[in-house]
Amino acid sequence: MATKYLDLTFTDAVCRAQEQYYGRAGKIAGAPERDPLGQAEAEFIAARDSFYLGSVNESGWPYIQHRGGPQGFLRVINETTLAFADYKGNRQLLTTGNVSVNNRVALFLMDYKNRARLKILGHARVEDARDHPGLIEQITDPKMQSSVERLVFIDVVSFDWNCPKYITPRYSAEEVEEYVGPLKSRIAELEARLHTVKL
Repeated sequence: MATKYLDLTFTDAVCRAQEQYYGRAGKIAGAPERDPLGQAEAEFIAARDSFYLGSVNESGWPYIQHRGGPQGFLRVINETTLAFADYKGNRQLLTTGNVSVNNRVALFLMDYKNRARLKILGHARVEDARDHPGLIEQITDPKMQSSVERLVFIDVVSFDWNCPKYITPRYSAEEVEEYVGPLKSRIAELEARLHTVKL
């Protein structure tokens, strides 16, 4: 477990709640300035085709946004930096506005198939895509590059892996086909044999 994550999230109020209900507090001492992403985190992020992004507006209200795209659209630039493209059509710009006044964000990445989840805390900034033509080519599909308006960068501070408890396994259409494809082939083979016998 990355200790900086606990240092940031186990606030005084959280520790008081822990003491009230469980008789102990999990406050962490001596946490590093940040916890860089490792190979396991980078591979997990690269395999995702969606994630949830939480931010807070100037009124103090939280907002959670679902981001989706092709597998790996959230790119690991280095061990402390993530980036993804923001395309034309997103006219509400809630996250963009929120991080302009409070750049703290939380990312929630789910792997339902393997019942795994990764939480990331960081600081976000939104920049004009025209200022990063080389990066656009690096992190987006060539067919989509003309639609990119902004790039969102996440300066990672820490992360935490959650236990699999209560994660209901879910599968994409491609993953389901991977499992049932051989069964379909076998059924087709048996049906062909039955047809031959009937003839």
